This record gives sequence, structure tokens and C-alpha cells, in this order.
Amino acid sequence: MGIHAKEVEAGERFEFGRNWARFLSTLTESQIENATESLRVMLGCDRSPTKLAAYKPLEGRSFIDVGSGSGLFSLAARRLGAGVHSFDYDPHSVGCTKELRRRYFPDDPQWVVEEGSALDPAYLASLGRFDVVYSWGVLHHTGSMWEALGNVAPLVAPGGQLVIAIYNDQGTPSHRWKTVKRLYNRTPPALRFLISFPVFVKQYWRPIVKDFLLLRPFHCIRNYDKRRGMTAWSDLVDWVGGYPFEVAKPAELFDFYRVRGFQLERLVTCGGTLGCNELVFRKS
Repeated sequence: MGIHAKEVEAGERFEFGRNWARFLSTLTESQIENATESLRVMLGCDRSPTKLAAYKPLEGRSFIDVGSGSGLFSLAARRLGAGVHSFDYDPHSVGCTKELRRRYFPDDPQWVVEEGSALDPAYLASLGRFDVVYSWGVLHHTGSMWEALGNVAPLVAPGGQLVIAIYNDQGTPSHRWKTVKRLYNRTPPALRFLISFPVFVKQYWRPIVKDFLLLRPFHCIRNYDKRRGMTAWSDLVDWVGGYPFEVAKPAELFDFYRVRGFQLERLVTCGGTLGCNELVFRKS
């Protein structure tokens, strides 16, 4: 049994890849387009004047997806023209990314998918440098977030971009969520709905009631994928199960990368909620 499997068996790690496999079973072209557009905006790429599929603002640029998960944003980067290298610690996530490559870019030499860890400096050193280093909602699940944040910095080529999203530090509420996540992973799979469903109700009862009052039932659920291509339920399971779990304040991340030669280019906060703060840095 591999290290990842032992961690899962011990209740010390969530199997993100199995959740993403269920997500991919219902993936639509609309979701892919939404994810691709969100990546374009995040990287500050010019909008296509005609919105043609042939528009590739990342043509000639290299992109590494650190913790590729479902592979959706690796696919988005490839559609935008980048040469893509995807890796993940979770073997099932690697399988999901390979499945998306098989569906949309079969046998493509410009999209490499493999298993690897952001906590393995020797592996990372073998990869080279990239124009875009992308790690959205990943490094806080490694079990050693600050080490992982430092490890990915050398992957960025001079003048390149680093895109990260890290869970917001809410203080005491974050500690409570960590307890919930640990409990979820130590609960038998058949009983985990006893945790995830109450969280779903807690998170969505207000917008669902509002939608009914506005005579647009479940609008918030049906249109959830317009943000980043994700579905409400797969994101919620990812949130409840996501363990290990660490958090940081935006200012801490800014200071961490500033002393490593990065300048902040874009910041999107979650407004003090339990979500992720998104930061885009440029390496000077």
C-alpha cells in the first residue's frame, strides 16, 4: 500500500480524486467554457474580440498545474494554447486528469500528466521553469502548507506568473472546520452524508429560500458552475472532506512571496468568509 493510500485508510487524507471522478461523469461543455474564461480573466489575458475557439492567448507559454485535481484547469490552459504539465499527489486525481486529456487532447505531446508531490523538492527540481505556475486550492491540503508554498516558487520562470488560492484564516471558525473535516475522514464512507448534508443545508438554505421567493427555484444551485465550472455538490464535498487543512491571511501570503522576489498582480478575497483568497504574483 502506498503512502497516499495509508493516509486515506488512517483518516488523515481525503480522496479528492474519487470526488472529481464523480464530477467528470457529468461534466459539460458549458462548464469547461466557464472554467476557461475564469482562467483567462485570472491571468489577465486579453479577451477575444470574436470569442472564437481558435483564440489562444497562452500560445507559446508553459503552464504547470500543481495539484491538477479533476484536470479541468489543465484542460482550460491547454485550450488557451499553453503547453501543460499536470501533476497530483492523489493517484485518482491523476487518473481524472488523464481522462480529460484522453477525451479532448488524445496523445497530445504538449500535455504531460503524472503523479508527483509539492512536498518533493527533488521531483520539483526536475521539472524546470514555467511561465505560469497554477495551484488553486491545493497547497493548504498538503499537510505542510508553508513548505509547499515555498517549494513551488522556484518553478516560476523570470517574468512568469504564480497563481494560488488558499483558504482564508477565520481564526476560531477555521479551527472548528478543521475538526469537522477530521471527523468526516474518520467516519465510515456510508455514514459521511450525516456530516455533508447538514453542511449543505447550513450553506445553502438562505440562497435557496431567496430563490423560491424570487420565483426562480434553485437558481443558485443550477448556476453555480458559472463561477469556475464546478458544481455546488462536488465543491461542497471537497470542502467538507478537504483534509489536511491549513489557512492563511492574504497579508501573510503577500509577505511570504514578496521576500522571494514576487510582486502581487491580482488579489480576489473571499470577503472574510470560509472560502479561498486568490492571488496572482509576477516574478521579478
